[in-house]
This record gives sequence, C-alpha cells and structure tokens, in this order.
Amino acid sequence: MSSTIQALPTEVVYLITAGEVIDSFASVVRELVENSLDAGATRIVVYLWPQQWRIRVADNGCGMNLEDLQQAATAHSTSKIHSSDDLWNINSLGFRGEALHSLTTLADLEILSRPNDGDLGWRVVYGDDGKAQEVEATAIAPGTVVTVSNLFGNCVSRRQGLPSATQQMKAVQTTIHQIALCHPQVTWQLWQNDRVWFTISPAATTGQLLPQILPQVRQGDLQELKLEIPNPQLPTQHSKLSTQHSALNLVVGLPDRCHRHRPDWVRIAINGRMVKSPELEQTILSAFHRTLPRDRYPICLLHLFISPDQINWNRNPAKTEIYLNELNYWQGQITQAIDQALRIDSANFKEAVHTTRVSKLLKAAEEKGGYNFNPKPEDNTQHLALSTQHSLKAVAQVSNTYIVAEHASGMWLVEQHIAHERVLYEQICDNWQMLPVEPSIILYQLSPAQVSQLQRIGIEIETFGEQLWAVRNIPALLQQREDCAEAILELSWGGDLQAAQVAVACRSAIRNGTPLNLQEMQTLLEQWQRTRNPRTCPHGRPIYLSLEESALSRFFRRHWVIGKSHGI
Repeated sequence: MSSTIQALPTEVVYLITAGEVIDSFASVVRELVENSLDAGATRIVVYLWPQQWRIRVADNGCGMNLEDLQQAATAHSTSKIHSSDDLWNINSLGFRGEALHSLTTLADLEILSRPNDGDLGWRVVYGDDGKAQEVEATAIAPGTVVTVSNLFGNCVSRRQGLPSATQQMKAVQTTIHQIALCHPQVTWQLWQNDRVWFTISPAATTGQLLPQILPQVRQGDLQELKLEIPNPQLPTQHSKLSTQHSALNLVVGLPDRCHRHRPDWVRIAINGRMVKSPELEQTILSAFHRTLPRDRYPICLLHLFISPDQINWNRNPAKTEIYLNELNYWQGQITQAIDQALRIDSANFKEAVHTTRVSKLLKAAEEKGGYNFNPKPEDNTQHLALSTQHSLKAVAQVSNTYIVAEHASGMWLVEQHIAHERVLYEQICDNWQMLPVEPSIILYQLSPAQVSQLQRIGIEIETFGEQLWAVRNIPALLQQREDCAEAILELSWGGDLQAAQVAVACRSAIRNGTPLNLQEMQTLLEQWQRTRNPRTCPHGRPIYLSLEESALSRFFRRHWVIGKSHGI
C-alpha cells in the first residue's frame, strides 16, 4: 500500500503562507506601512483603488539599493533578523520576511526605491516566485514606492468572500489610526480613487494626536503620563543584556469628562504596535472601577516600551497577539500608573480646568446674575494657610452643599457629599470591617433573597421569631448612625460586596444641606485630594468644577482698556 502522506508542492506552501499574512486590503496596507516605519519614514502616503484592487504606499524612508531590491520579495527574506537568537531581540515591526513574497503570490508587485545616499533610483517588477522580472533605472526622490495591483486576481473566490469595499476601507482607516497612535510623529495622507480621503498631522505625543482621530474628545479631557519603570528582576532564559529600564506611556480620558458606551477605546500597544491582550485590558478596566457611571467604559491608550527579551512576537502572522513574560509585574505597573494619572496634584491643577463646563457656566451667570453664597468668617486663632502639598484653601460654602475653594490658578467648587463619599468609599475598600452590635438590630418581614444577600456581604443574621430577624454585626461605619436599621435594609436589596461598600459610603457621607465651618471644609478637601480617584464619586458623578482665573478675567472684562475720561 503506497503512502498517502506527501510533501506539499512549494507553490502550495507559499499560497497557504500568503493566505495567512495577506487576507484583506487592510492587511496589505498594514504590512507595507510597517515596512515604511521600519525604514524610518516620517511621511507616508497611501493610495487606494478598491474597485481596481490596487494599493500604493509611498514613503520618505531610507530606501533600498539595487541589490536589496532584487532580494526583497524572495521567500523568507528580511533585513531584520538573521538567527534564531534574534527572535528574542525584535526591535522592528516586521521580521518574518513573508509579506512581500506573499504579495507576489497573490498580486502583481512593483517597487521603486532610492537610498538616501544614492544618486539613482530603481524600478523592479517581481514574478510570482518573488524574483525580479524587470529592472530599470528610474527618477525618484529618496524613499520607496510600492504598488500592489490585481490583488487576489488568481484567487477569485477570495475576492468574493471579502466584505464590501466600504467595509474594507473602514478597516483600512482603523488600521492607519491604530498605527498612527503608536507613531504620532509621522505625517499621514490617505487617498481613495485619486481623491484625498483623510490626513493625520504629526504631534509631539499620542495624547495630542488623539483628538484628530476621536474628534469628540478635547485635549483638556485627557491626562497623559510618561514613566520610566524598572525591568522585572527575574531574567528570562533568552535574556542577554537586558536594558535597565522600560517605559510606559499612558493617555487616559478623565472619568469626570469623557467615557464610552463600549470598551472600544481601551487600546494597548507594545514597542510600536497595537496588540490584543485580554489580561492587560482587564487590568485597565479594573483600575477604572467605581470611577465611571454604570455600563460606561474608559478611554485609555497604553503604550509599553519593553526590553525585547520580555516579548515573544512569534505567536501569529499578523503579530497582534504576543506572549509577555512576567505578566503580573506589568499588570501592577499599569495599575499604579493609572492611579497616578487620575490623581489631582500641583502638577496637573492647570489641566484640571473644565473648559466646556466653565464656558456654559459663565454664559448662564452672565444671563442670570451672580452667585449667592455665604462666606464663612475665619477664626483668627485657627488661620487656614495654603497647604504646601494640597493647595486648595476653603473660603466659603454655597447653599450648604458646595465648598468654594481658592487656588493660585483660580477657584474650585466641590460638592461636599460626593467628595466625602469618595473618601469613605476608599477607606471602606481598604479596611472593610464588620463589628458586633449590641443589642442586635431587629428587622421585619425579610424575603429569603434579602436574608441571603445580607449573608453574602458578611452580615450575620438569624431568625428571631415569626417574620423577625436579628442582625448580629454591621459595617463599622454604620455603628454610630441612628438610621442603621434602614441602612441594613437598603443593603439587603441586592448587589455584590463592592455595591454594598458604595451604599455604606453614600449613607455615611456628609449630607448636602449640612453647614460646615472652615476647618471642617478644609479637612474634607485635604482628605479628598489624597484619594486615589478624586475626580468622580463611586457612581461616576463629577465631584468638582474648576474655574481658571483667566476665565474669570474674561468674564469680568479685565482685558478691556478704559479711556482716561472714564466716560466711555
């Protein structure tokens, strides 16, 4: 009996490989653009003719000489790695040496290129084996122009299985947006059917670039953080000379100003490439827990620059999934960075100005008149000087609800109840404590579900008689409250332990309508500023409104020049 297992013909192997790497318009654009970035390009232009199945990418990168051009599209040819050890030291976006050869299998490929130090450019047309078929000198500026024509022309069923041209163009746009966010210094121009489709101007940072891609987000809605972080101490089996530090770039949408209905703007990049990492995405979502309204998600762009020996890129052809060493370590660093970005301190007081809300508030104030507030007289024996660490100084209370605070850059309004709620919530989370209560609290007519709910959050409850239940312990914060029974009853209606902690904090916080003296207001301000997430309460409501002095100056027209006669 003859063997049924046979080696695949070389052309079949190449076709299978090509199908893994090139599966759409977007994948072609991604591979060519990544080559441009690896070549050091700072300007990239992409031309698309979807009906003609044609794509062109032009860049101002370092270019290729004739010898490199002739080798560029042969199978598994690359300038980026040379041995198996190099797989653990990937510093480029491309390294597999498959994309250009795959394109010769699935399309017609032409490359024009001229190196920066060359006086002459070359045009090469490749055959389906990746070898140069036509070679001629050509006039071209330094850089490279790659044209892919008749994509999937030899595989008509592939064309029929692809989404519509509109959907494919949307995928291309998403691809460019993701790459641009990782490389904000690059200028991008996209053409579709010989018309400019969209452009992206370069920016110094990802946070400055993001409003071009997500127009509903303003620069003042974002907090950007760059940190140098030490590498994990434990060396990997592939480690050589690991660098001493890695870097973390973080852009977060401040939770009191912007959030999303879906987790579509939780993005993670590693060493210049967007990747899928469910573990790191969950770390980000957990770090924003109880800072956003229910069923809302953060805007967060995380870019890690990690020593290459910590990463295995060789997981799938698109290189969008990775194996990351010391995952727990990086998760801890990310959580700390997000905590730092969400705090309010002297370094970001100016960025804390709510420009949109301020303009609306001043417009309303101009139409209806001024504030009506009650200044609190200071006790000369207890003068409240500006704290060196927390530079908000309580000066008054509005309607026994809002604390008016002075700062060097202007004034703030802080709602006392939810500021205190944030303080108490974090204290409760850090030290959730159940204390015995004597005498027991008696509750009436509880359903079995309510009894189970109280037991689930740690409350000891037992039958005390017909339709009577005795509560033997309570959360520590409720111990001194006169409405303790009502609070326990509220906790019985559902939710997990964290929901119960929010409910306890809410019920225990200072009520709006409660008069406070200056010392009490100042103490609350300082406690609130020290919380991990001072921008919103545990329900996601904004806690404060900042009025920059320059906005007040505009409102009171202090920029006007008054004539000498004062008769104007």
